[in-house]
Amino acid sequence: MKFLFDDESFSFETLRAAGFAHYGGADLGEVIATVQNITEGDEESWHRAWKATAERAQAIGERALADGHRVSAREALLRASNYYRTAEFYLREHPATDPEVKLLSSRSHDAFATAAGLFDTPVEPVAIPYENTTLPGYLFLVDDSGTPRPTVVYTSGYDSTLEESYFAIAAAALSRGYNALAFDGPGQGAALREQKLVFRPDWEAVTTPVVDYAVSRPEIADDKIVLFGYSLGGYLVARAAAFDQRIAALILDDGIHDFHAAFDRMLPPALTQWINEERDDVAVPVLTMLAGANTQVRWALRNGVWAMGATSFADLVRKTQDYTLSGIADRITAHTLILSAENDQFLKGQPEQVEKALTNASTTLVTLTEAEGAGEHCHMGAMGRAHQVIFDWLDSALPAAA
Repeated sequence: MKFLFDDESFSFETLRAAGFAHYGGADLGEVIATVQNITEGDEESWHRAWKATAERAQAIGERALADGHRVSAREALLRASNYYRTAEFYLREHPATDPEVKLLSSRSHDAFATAAGLFDTPVEPVAIPYENTTLPGYLFLVDDSGTPRPTVVYTSGYDSTLEESYFAIAAAALSRGYNALAFDGPGQGAALREQKLVFRPDWEAVTTPVVDYAVSRPEIADDKIVLFGYSLGGYLVARAAAFDQRIAALILDDGIHDFHAAFDRMLPPALTQWINEERDDVAVPVLTMLAGANTQVRWALRNGVWAMGATSFADLVRKTQDYTLSGIADRITAHTLILSAENDQFLKGQPEQVEKALTNASTTLVTLTEAEGAGEHCHMGAMGRAHQVIFDWLDSALPAAA
């Protein structure tokens, strides 16, 4: 689905930003006006334009808040948070040291935190114990009654953030009587940017303490804990569920059996062979050349080196080989919804592999299509349709799982 840009990556990321309008994360006019100031494929103009729009929305929100207009402030600050995230997206040349990455990430967090304090339902910032530190999170509650409720635990992906959780799942959950617990794990959001924690393939080491925290909360029904995996999170939560039997249901948006397949799709077979043979003297220059010629490849490689703690592009590609369900998928027993996108440009065919591999789980595979506007990765631009499928399934699956 081409959306306002010919560049595939710019198109997808614009659709992603605009799609959050369904829950107040964007205004279509603002998106269109922003895009008019962006040169096709020019990452610097992308950064400038989205930052300017974010600052404009933030100023509106701050004025509204100062004047006592609670709803207007909340709406503008939610948009600002999403726009700051979008402005930061392509700043990947030196992300660990770039002050602009820190600035935009902090602004996205702060705008969302202020907006969350203006919600009509309780939102609690939480710190989840993890190894020798804590992971930042939010607990979104249906109400303040303390009643134990089914709860969706959000795990984000290769590039998504804690703040994005509200648009990706929490708003839809709250409106249907589900709590949501979201967090930044290693390689994600503030855990990466502030604590320098990088991804790890054994995600059960991350999810187990998150579920431990969840069952300690009286507002969360410990027999109705649902793991929701967003993008790469679709692999991460499936991996975690293979080792934790407390999970009542599993939602993979979308299903990923082998994350390395996304890189195989991008790279010529001969280059993949060089990488596997550790011929980095020839592989890295070719990867660098490909990165210079393609926005999507450039971003995926740069982001991955940072988020996965790789030493080079070739090292990154090899590290992704560890992100697979091979040998463990049959341990998953939770009721599982596997979403698939008809035109997924990253991981087409992976959800079907997951369904075949989950031999000991009750599975439902749903393919959402381009005809209904939901054919892109994670069904960007069709949040309402995706959430209708997710929660209609969950309403039926949870009683059976409990």
